[in-house]
Amino acid sequence: MIGESLGNPGLGMVLFMLGGLAGAVFSLPFKRVKGWAYESYWLFYAVFGLVVFPMALALMTVPNLFDVIRAAPLGVLARCFAFGALWGLGGLTWGLMIRYLGIGLGLAIGCGLCSATGTLIPPVVTGKAGSLVADTGSVVVLLGVVVSLLGITFVGLAGKSKEGELSEEAKRKAVAEFDFRKGMLVALFSGIASAGMNFGLQSGGVLQEAALAGGAAAKWQGMPVLVVVLLGGFLVNVVWCLAQNARNGTFRDYADAKAPVALNIFFAGGAGVIWAMQFVCMKVGEPAMGKIAYIGFAMLMASSILFSSLIGMLLGEWKGVGQKTKMLLGCGITTLMVSIGIVVYGNKLKDAPAREAPQREARN
Repeated sequence: MIGESLGNPGLGMVLFMLGGLAGAVFSLPFKRVKGWAYESYWLFYAVFGLVVFPMALALMTVPNLFDVIRAAPLGVLARCFAFGALWGLGGLTWGLMIRYLGIGLGLAIGCGLCSATGTLIPPVVTGKAGSLVADTGSVVVLLGVVVSLLGITFVGLAGKSKEGELSEEAKRKAVAEFDFRKGMLVALFSGIASAGMNFGLQSGGVLQEAALAGGAAAKWQGMPVLVVVLLGGFLVNVVWCLAQNARNGTFRDYADAKAPVALNIFFAGGAGVIWAMQFVCMKVGEPAMGKIAYIGFAMLMASSILFSSLIGMLLGEWKGVGQKTKMLLGCGITTLMVSIGIVVYGNKLKDAPAREAPQREARN
């Protein structure tokens, strides 16, 4: 069955945390790309991260992968693909968000928005908005989302304070293209659209059932869904990259004798593989969580916020800021982490009746 428990929630949480780490560090290899335009190295990120790696992994772990995908209703495939394309739009601007805000500030805001949106929108889209306040657990989850928005506000204020405190030279020494206004606009769009990834991954139950029926291990049941969702994202990314190559005359990047082409492909492709690992970890970790598998996305985003903030500090993105900015940043990160704790607690409250029912039946 979907969500079949492997009896090890601790392992599931570790996998979610590792996925968050992958999401926080995936862009670091881009710093080793030399002499290429953004769209050129992003194309190879998309090829390896959205097609080559997930497809290879799915072929190795899911027997008769293509039969599993072909057997799914067209509507399910279209929905997963479309949500992947929505994520693709957000993913394109995710890189720009990091360019303008840096890893620490950019990912904190983007992941916070993504987490909040990924919790609120699915019930609304499916006509189950009433479930958001249906019981105590649901109200607690909604409270967690509200708290996360407060955390995002604190982090945003920290970024604004940083912009006012540092000189242009100091800001650009930490983040070469730092621009708070552009970065915030991009982050708002990117964070919300990127939640399409979770919508798509949660829409492929039929594919997971077929994978299990075909002999796939429970921990790998989500791989066919991941393949379809990422194909939707790939289409958007490759069209944009090629269009930008044509517009900016950067097709020459791929054969530029002055650029380390092979190394650029290696680092850009490596960034794509690292990026994909966050959702591989999420889908592999979900079965270990049983009926509370849906906390995976929230935990993934929370972990990304935590690790990206630490990395941003290590990279000196907040070096030289004043006490006020540090306090705002600390409040923001702390509030975001608390919000995730509230969401997890709310999900446990929602799951409690289901756990207690078999116990009551056994006593009777």
